[in-house]
Amino acid sequence: MTKQDYERAARLKEVTDDKIYRTAVHPRWIDDTRFCYRVKTSARTYEDWLVDATTGLKSPCPPDLRFSSLPSLPILSSDSQPCSGYGGIETEIILVNDLDKRVSVFWIDWKGSEKEYTAIDAGGTHTQHTYASHTWLVKSWDEQLPICVFKAIDTPAIARIRDAQASVAASTLSALSPKQVPCSGEGRVETQLFFANDLNEPLRVFWIDGEGNRIQYFVIEAGQTLAQHTYASHAWLVTTLEEQIPVCAFIASETPSTAPIRDVCEFPRTSATLPNKNWIAFIRNGNVGLRRRHFLKSEYMLTSHANDVCMFEDHDLHWSPDGKKLIALETMIPSLERKVYLVETSPTDQVQPKLHSIKYLKPGDPLPQQRPHLFDVNNHKEISVSNSLFTNAYGLSELHWEQDSSRFFFVYNQRGHQLLRVIAVHASTGHTEVIVEETSKTFIDYAGKMFIHYLDSTKELVWMSERDGWNHLYLYDSQKGVVKTQITSGEWVVRGVDRVDASKRQIYFQAGGIHPSQDPYHVHYCRVNFDGTGLLVLTQGDGTHTVQFSPSSEYLIDTYSRVDLPPITELRRARDGSFISILEVSDIRALKASNWKSPLCFVAKGRDHCTYIYGVIFKPSNFNRNRKYPIIEEIYAGPQDSHVPKSFSAYHEAQSLAELGFVVVRIDGMGTSNRSKAFHDVCSKNLCDAGLPDRILWIQEAAKYYPYMDTNKIGIYGVSAGGQNALHALLMYPDFYKVGVSASGCHDNRMDKLWWNELWMGWPVGPHYHEQSNVTQAHLLQGKLLLIVCEMDSNVDPASTFQVVNALIKADKDFDLVVIPGGEHGWGGEYGKRRMQHFFVRHLLAKEPRHSY
Repeated sequence: MTKQDYERAARLKEVTDDKIYRTAVHPRWIDDTRFCYRVKTSARTYEDWLVDATTGLKSPCPPDLRFSSLPSLPILSSDSQPCSGYGGIETEIILVNDLDKRVSVFWIDWKGSEKEYTAIDAGGTHTQHTYASHTWLVKSWDEQLPICVFKAIDTPAIARIRDAQASVAASTLSALSPKQVPCSGEGRVETQLFFANDLNEPLRVFWIDGEGNRIQYFVIEAGQTLAQHTYASHAWLVTTLEEQIPVCAFIASETPSTAPIRDVCEFPRTSATLPNKNWIAFIRNGNVGLRRRHFLKSEYMLTSHANDVCMFEDHDLHWSPDGKKLIALETMIPSLERKVYLVETSPTDQVQPKLHSIKYLKPGDPLPQQRPHLFDVNNHKEISVSNSLFTNAYGLSELHWEQDSSRFFFVYNQRGHQLLRVIAVHASTGHTEVIVEETSKTFIDYAGKMFIHYLDSTKELVWMSERDGWNHLYLYDSQKGVVKTQITSGEWVVRGVDRVDASKRQIYFQAGGIHPSQDPYHVHYCRVNFDGTGLLVLTQGDGTHTVQFSPSSEYLIDTYSRVDLPPITELRRARDGSFISILEVSDIRALKASNWKSPLCFVAKGRDHCTYIYGVIFKPSNFNRNRKYPIIEEIYAGPQDSHVPKSFSAYHEAQSLAELGFVVVRIDGMGTSNRSKAFHDVCSKNLCDAGLPDRILWIQEAAKYYPYMDTNKIGIYGVSAGGQNALHALLMYPDFYKVGVSASGCHDNRMDKLWWNELWMGWPVGPHYHEQSNVTQAHLLQGKLLLIVCEMDSNVDPASTFQVVNALIKADKDFDLVVIPGGEHGWGGEYGKRRMQHFFVRHLLAKEPRHSY
């Protein structure tokens, strides 16, 4: 271990930064068949290309055409100078000085400090390389008075230098009829809206998401003006306060604009635009009431039983489309609401410690319960809805009225996550029936594999399920509650749904494992018909893919890579996935010149001697094949996902550790997601397993192929669930794992957050929670252990680590402990990571690290 090794590890990110070119294609579509893009070709050079999508032919893009196709950055007030974000995506801004005076341009760093970069004459232009989310401040050149601020986005953009306040005042949006409100667009350009309420009543403001759902943001008082950050093409709806009658709408532009809320009388209120033309629904003291729209003193209270633990809230009111029925969700709050207490020992604003408390439900704690109440509005009466089909809810979600107002639906997730139902309620009678019922002897992954799309016009719905052993899509008859067809099938999984095209009866989705010859974790993009025919894989290259569709959806730009394959970008036809041309192949010559080494992909069979386990290997850049290297596994076995990197990156944090003289591995063992249901089910009531039997076999098999891997010296480390996994590996497999570092670990699943642990460990809390606890097993420790805990961890209760500490002390076990005062969930910053590195150097390399390195 030398000083050079430490310096190489510490500088790895810096050394590999800005060494990959021709990677990113961000198209700016000029029309349906042409787009232009800029690609970086070296540290300081770019190329601008114009592409004819019909042929794939590229030609140099004329400057005026490229310039006209670029988005404009919003002009932010000079009073707003947010610090630069992390900025992982390289981009540029073209600064155009529209003022009649010279200006200075400053970069605002992560701490808010200003660094002067350039000056631009009146009418001048300057192209500035930057990163997405970086902040740039413009000042007058002579007086150095702030003028305006820009925040870079992830594509090249124009920044027109103008006075911020004048620009905002000069740009005023026209209010649209609520009938004209579309869904929000993609919205990549940041901007601002200044809502000005000129009416004499308070109003509600909603954002309309990409699927047309209302998301409430704020209430704006009469005469008030409020600023709202948004994105160009995002849609906003203004309604009255209590009855939520649509007043007007706005579509954000690329520049900050005033949104004057016009008189509601300018928009005719008919039964087509109002939930109910006669009645307003409201909440008072937790109860539901109705008030005549034109006679404010004519009120009827529909409920009267609300109290501190049983109440209705106004955001849980749902009108039927015809305005004749109203749903109100009643919430019953349990008497016990657990709190976790954190002691901040070294606050920055006082000498004495501070006590903090946070609401934090743990496995087994009582949950709030919701129940829908159905009201006949015109007759002012409740229609009884039996809760016999949803008596023990973890949650109710996805509430949806049919367009003909005959029924409404909701998804019932039973506590324990072994029963999931889509329940229909008949609006005329309150009769309930099960339309979809999903059951599992293990768990239903509602958090990662739940998808529902209602098709009212055809009385159908699309549903996601693992019932045949793989995650697939099903088409249901929502009248009869039966499966019409299984839309997708096979020994591969649906990874997500991008778009449901009801008019063409097609679904665009992402899949894993659909190419049998490729890594099953590679994501590919596909299309299929509702009846299961016409399955088409739109992407082909051996790697994991991301896709950008053209505005007309006729073409797609497909970028794919692997950890050992730099990105390749292709142009394809969306109708059949046919190849048109290669747009870019990444240039990594500068990266290789920095002595960069590619990770190795490795596959071995798991514990069943049948299922393939996938992982990667990181070697030091000064690798010597004649040496033996200790092995360190970076582990995170959280069942919510898979965790081995699949796309190309110049820098991996595991590589920094490898530079100190180790071989570092990352593996996805059984119990993690994105494979078969059986593969995932290994974690059921069994989080302590963490795929460790598969990981051990994988490492042993890799060592046979790569004899430089020393299986006599194996370490393991992880954070959060990985911290739990790392310690458990040390306790259960001491003959294999000899050294471990655990940071912010959830060592006892009874101590951690309710939702995550009950999903995988089940409910009610059984003896398996106790048996699998690292606290319970702490007395088995044989190897070398370093525990890191952050005292202000609001994600995992720090007491979880301290209970392990207590058990180790009682068992008279030696271990190391680092406590990070004021630290949040994680490693405890660079200090914690350095202590982790030193621990492995000391105990696997048998060398004493020098802090001065």
